[in-house]
Amino acid sequence: MSVARCSRPEALAVSGSRSSLKIAQARRDARGGAGTGSTQLDALENGSAFAELPGWRVIAVRGDDAAAWLHDLITADVEGLSSGQSRRSLLLTPTGRIRADLHVARLDGSFLLLQEERQPEPVDAALTAYVLSSDVELEDRTERSVVVAVLGGDDAEVGDDTIVLAPSVLGRGHDVIVPPGAPVDRLRERLRERGLVEVTSEDLETWRIRRGVVRMGSDFGPEALPAEAGLDDAIDFTKGCFLGQESVAKVRNLGHPPWVLRLVRSKGPIAKGATVWVDGAAVGAVTSSAAAEGGMDAIVRVRWEAASGPLSTETGPLSLRQG
Repeated sequence: MSVARCSRPEALAVSGSRSSLKIAQARRDARGGAGTGSTQLDALENGSAFAELPGWRVIAVRGDDAAAWLHDLITADVEGLSSGQSRRSLLLTPTGRIRADLHVARLDGSFLLLQEERQPEPVDAALTAYVLSSDVELEDRTERSVVVAVLGGDDAEVGDDTIVLAPSVLGRGHDVIVPPGAPVDRLRERLRERGLVEVTSEDLETWRIRRGVVRMGSDFGPEALPAEAGLDDAIDFTKGCFLGQESVAKVRNLGHPPWVLRLVRSKGPIAKGATVWVDGAAVGAVTSSAAAEGGMDAIVRVRWEAASGPLSTETGPLSLRQG
């Protein structure tokens, strides 16, 4: 038995403006530009970097019903994936809140789910309740897998027990999944020999914030709506039913969510958790911040009706960044 399906793509083809989140999606794939002042950050910008992604959950989904079962539950078009292709997706609650932010990839007749460890709920635990009598098996491969994001070079890394997925969870390039220990050490050596720069988790976090890429566990939690986080691109609005579909349609009909995320620049220091103000009224908070040339970049979560106002913190005004 699979999750009940429906063929009503028009249910999500509703009128109304989509989230006007100013964190431009184009910045996620931006290349080049002026130097960042850091060899590692320049390598990320120029597509000549690689990084181990510690702690990412790797969940295998197998069984005769796996494709249809996943397609009915998560927001991405699962059935349209080709082998080795991945795409970002969401698992929502019935009320349309984000339960998990993940990437789904097809591997011939099975699938892999990749999820950052800092999210409050493992995606396999969230999905288990929906298996029921479906021919579906979930297997946690996290302890036997290391995810390495490769943002440079066209040659995919192949070998025994190696999985290559594209695009990378970082937005471009590809991901290589290998066993821990000697295999990942050999992979690092090959990538260095190709002239790629290894970057750290701290470098990735700074790069993420500068591009305005929102992160579950940092910028939004399980109470957030997709439109609030600017994640409409993780939803296939034409495929028909998925968990939380009707609630997503209602939000789109209303025109906007109650809260939004914004990418901003501050000339002064700005810390995570700092209150954001508009004309003396508290309207939100800083969710992420990172040093930038001439100041700091930050992501803030603010009330919709205040998002276009003169935002500031106690250290000074904030200017909206638009890609």
